[in-house]
Amino acid sequence: MEQIIQIAGAIAVLTAFVLAQFKVLRPGSVVYLTLNLVGSAVLAWVALANRDWGFLLLEGVWALVSAVSLARVTLRGEPAAEH
Repeated sequence: MEQIIQIAGAIAVLTAFVLAQFKVLRPGSVVYLTLNLVGSAVLAWVALANRDWGFLLLEGVWALVSAVSLARVTLRGEPAAEH
């Protein structure tokens, strides 16, 4: 069951990445940020459960940055920075 959850989290993050690369989603869009937040939070949870500290650091920061960006976009109406 843990493998299925881990794969679902990875698919969420990868879907956001692929759709942004093909210009289907903007990196600052709510859908992109939500996919990144959900996927990275799931992967961070799995990393914590397995005491995989490097992976937890990576995914935890990824989730935190996604959450802050999503909050800015949805609560304040600010566009996320795009370069």
